[in-house]
Amino acid sequence: MAISDVTEKLLAAKKAAGVSFADLEGKVGRDEVWIASVFYRQASASVEEATKIVEAIAADESLIEPLTECPVKGGLDPLVPTDPLIYRFYEIMQVYGMPVKAVVHEKFGDGIMSAIDFSIDVEREEDPKGDRVKVIMCGKFLPYKKW
Repeated sequence: MAISDVTEKLLAAKKAAGVSFADLEGKVGRDEVWIASVFYRQASASVEEATKIVEAIAADESLIEPLTECPVKGGLDPLVPTDPLIYRFYEIMQVYGMPVKAVVHEKFGDGIMSAIDFSIDVEREEDPKGDRVKVIMCGKFLPYKKW
């Protein structure tokens, strides 16, 4: 995945400031995953949110404006991701996508889960056999319209 110049500058400033996305959650008042999506240009911030982000990581103020612009979303390149962590999500959907679709349709009917009216949380779940990554996706159900 190509990283934009804006993303590179933000990540460098974040690293220099020694803050995590969880730290930024408290300063910006938004979820850490959403803040990371702003860094990676997959979401846009308000001027107030962008200012809080830039100030919290002591980045150049010229980064505020690009953070408020509507980004081009998606665009994993190559189409099948090669980063091991991102690939696992792709693999999960290859293996479990149709079963999840079947269960959603049984419970809700014919429709989709919104990726616009949506939130995602990442939690660490301690386990004696090795800590677990818990990903919780929550999206509004949108039934297909009949006409």
